[in-house]
Parts: sequence; structure tokens; C-alpha cells
Amino acid sequence: MFPFGTLPDGTATELFTLENTLGLRLTVTNYGGHVTSLHVPDRQGQPGDVVLGFDTLTGYTNPVFLKENPYFGALIGRYGNRIAQGRFTLDGHPYQLPINDPPNSLHGGTLGFDKRLWQAVPGTTDEGPTLALNYRSADGEEGYPGTLHVQVVYQVLAAANTVRLTYSAYAEQPTVLNLTNHTYFNLNLGPGRDILGHELLVPADRYLPVDDTQIPTGELASVSGTPFDFRQPHPLGARLGQVPGGYDHNLVLAEAMRLGPALAATLYEPTSGRTLAVHTDQPGLQLYTGNQLTGNLVGKQGIVYGPHAGLALETQHFPDSPNHAGFPSTVLRPGEQFRSVTEWRFGVRED
Repeated sequence: MFPFGTLPDGTATELFTLENTLGLRLTVTNYGGHVTSLHVPDRQGQPGDVVLGFDTLTGYTNPVFLKENPYFGALIGRYGNRIAQGRFTLDGHPYQLPINDPPNSLHGGTLGFDKRLWQAVPGTTDEGPTLALNYRSADGEEGYPGTLHVQVVYQVLAAANTVRLTYSAYAEQPTVLNLTNHTYFNLNLGPGRDILGHELLVPADRYLPVDDTQIPTGELASVSGTPFDFRQPHPLGARLGQVPGGYDHNLVLAEAMRLGPALAATLYEPTSGRTLAVHTDQPGLQLYTGNQLTGNLVGKQGIVYGPHAGLALETQHFPDSPNHAGFPSTVLRPGEQFRSVTEWRFGVRED
């Protein structure tokens, strides 16, 4: 544990490091649960940082970052992704959320979980070191009903280069919940190295078409014959030009994945040889290719984060689910326990 800087109100923040003997080192701050760095070996055995972020707290609190709000490495809630016009109805009661992505509400509102200070508890198990982050979200916070108790545990496995994220929550009153992590990956991160040559595979037969404000139409459309078909691996840049604005879409994962973590995506970077396999029990994977990064943010090692500097693979429920009866429910009621597991499994390919 190390000091990470002081918030404008004088509150001190902390940075935590979790690592194994295989070359994986993860750093996380209790401010917003941001993953600030993640080092894994390349095919030559040389460790390198594979996520976008900053070395100091001011990177996450400066006006440029807050204006563009790319959510580098953050824990997202109470509701990840978008809710149309910030409105939903639960048990006959209408609720209005902040409109922070006009005309919609995005990633929990103006002061979502990404901008909250979490209580951090380092620990260890037989599988490896852990960092438990706890947060109590008050009834009415950002317009959401019901007091919510959330815990997210980051764990680095000792026996494999794997980061495990375990989400759990319970509510004192009925509410809606969609938790995720917004880490941007670049398996060959460096000046001028974008993610368009990364090869992606996602075993999803369907995706969610969206309107011009990125809200799902309600259709679960086939990926066949579309640029959203990643059932065979191909470079992210190969069909990006066919998607107006770039990829920022939810891919529908198999029903079986909800029974336990299963493969949701594999990512391969040919130059470094690094691979990433994402496993989850969530029904959706939001693919975002950093389309709105402008080059105004300068991160670690002086790297300018321009368009497509990283990609997010957000394991989550569907966008705008509270307004779509046909989508998997995101309602959490008193007496229920929400639990979800996502793993990032890193490796290398020799070819």
C-alpha cells in the first residue's frame, strides 16, 4: 500500500499492488477502483504494461479527464452502460437519473462508483493476493432507489497470470444493478501503437443494434454478415470502417455462461505475442474501441491516448435493461445476493 494523492476535499487515496512470481503485477487505487497498471510478460518474457491509465491521482481528477470521462480502469455502477433518457420504472415508481451522456444516463451518473472512495482491505488466500473494495451507495444516490452494499474483490492468481474480479452486492430496497470494470487493454502499449491490429474472437451469435444515441432497439440481431461477427478471429481494424463511430456495442453471450464463468473473448497482439482470454458469467460483453479518445490525455510513459489507443471488453448485463422486458433482468431485491465473476487470463503465443 502506498499513498496515491489527495482529493480536492483533502481525502487521501491509496494505491495497492498485487503480484505473483510469474511476472504479473496489478496496481489498483481505492479511488474509483481504478486499475492504474497491469504488467504481464510478452513472448520474450519481458513484462510490459497493457492498460491505459496514469501514474498519479491527478490524472484521474484533472479537468480534461473529467470532461472527456473515458473511465480508464474504473469500477462502474450503480448501472454500467446507458439508460435511455435516464428514466426507468420499478414496481410502478418512476425514477430519473442524471443525464451525463445526453440524452441518456451513462455508467451510474455524474458521480458514479468510478468517482467514489472505496474502503480497501488487502488480504490473501491459497490462490493468491486479494484486494477487497467495499462501498455503501445510499438510497437516492444519483437517483437510484435503495441503499446498496457492494464489494469488488481483485485477485491475482499465484499459479497463473490471471486477474479475477468477484462482484457481490445486496440491497435494502428494490433497485437495479449492473456492475462492470472499464479497463482499456492494449497488449503492445506504447507511443503510436493502437489496437487496430489486435485479433479478437468473441463466441457470440447475436448483438444488440442501437439507435443514434447508443440505446438498444430491443432486437437481438444475428452477427452473420455484419462487422459484429467475431466468431472467427480477425483484426479489430478490418471492419471498423463499416461501423459508424466505431465499435461501442453489446455482444450477446451464450445462455450457458450464466451458469458460471465461460470464455467470452480472446485477444491476440501479433507483435508482442501477448494474449488475453476473458471469462465471465455475465450475459453481455460491451466492445468499445476507444473511438472517443481525442489525444488530449497523456498517460504513463508520456503516451498520448488518441483514438483506438485501447479497447474495453466490459462484461455486464445489457444496456438499458430496466426499459426492456425481454432483456435479462437487472433488478436486485432485498434478500437476494448478487454475485458475478470475471477473469482476465493472460498468456503468450510463440508464432
